Amino acid sequence: MKQGYKILAVIPARGGSKGVPRKNIKRLAGKPLLAWTVETALSLDCLDRVILSTDDEEIAGIGKRYGADVPFLRPAEIAADDTTDMPVYEHALNWLEQHDGFIPDIVVWLRPTVPLRSAGDIENSLDLLIKKRPDWVRSVCEAEHHPYWMYKLNDTRMEPFVEGIRIENYMRRQLLPPAYRLNGAVDVTWRSTILEKKILYAGVIEAHIMPVNRSIDIDTMLDFQLLEAIISQGEYE
Repeated sequence: MKQGYKILAVIPARGGSKGVPRKNIKRLAGKPLLAWTVETALSLDCLDRVILSTDDEEIAGIGKRYGADVPFLRPAEIAADDTTDMPVYEHALNWLEQHDGFIPDIVVWLRPTVPLRSAGDIENSLDLLIKKRPDWVRSVCEAEHHPYWMYKLNDTRMEPFVEGIRIENYMRRQLLPPAYRLNGAVDVTWRSTILEKKILYAGVIEAHIMPVNRSIDIDTMLDFQLLEAIISQGEYE
C-alpha cells in the first residue's frame, strides 16, 4: 500500500476545550480519550511516524506514555479556540523538516475526539489517496438527519434549507437520496497540498465511508456517555 511513500500521522490535541474541560485526556472506558487514537495509529506498520501536536504539558506526557512521538510543544498562538487546522499542519511539517530532516509525502490527520475509527479506516483512506490521487481523502458517514428535511426560518415561517426541493416528492425516508456528513475521523492529504498548493479541505476530495456507530465525534458529556454504552456493548467492531 505504501509504494515507497513516507507517511506521517498527526494527532492534534490542544489543552483548551469549552464543551468538556480537558476533553482530550478525559477517561473513556478506562483510558484517556487521546489513547484510543494513539493506539490505533501505532498499530499500523504503514505509518512512518505518529506525532502528537499539543500545547499542553500534561497532554504531552500522556501521549508519550501511550507511545506517541511528541517532538515539540505547539506555540500558544496556534492553539487558540479559533485556530484553523492549516497553521497546525504547517507548523508540524516545517518543524519536522527543520529539526529532524523528516519530510513525509503524505499526512494523516487523526482527531482524538473520534476514538472509534479503526486501523482499516486509516488504511482505506490512504489507499484512496494513492490510487486516485485527489487533493484530500475525508471520512464520512451517512447523515442521521437528511438535509432535504431541514428548514430555515423566515421569522417563524419554515422554508426549505435546500432550495428548489419539492418536499412532497420525498415524504418517506426510502425516497431520499443518500446524504453523507463529515465525521472528523480521518483526513489524508499530500504534503504538497498543504505547503505548495495551500489547499485546506478543498480541491478534489474523495470520501472514505464509515458506519455511524464508529463516527461519533465527542463534543459533549452526552457523547461520552453514548460512547461508553457503545464500547461496553461491543457495538463498534
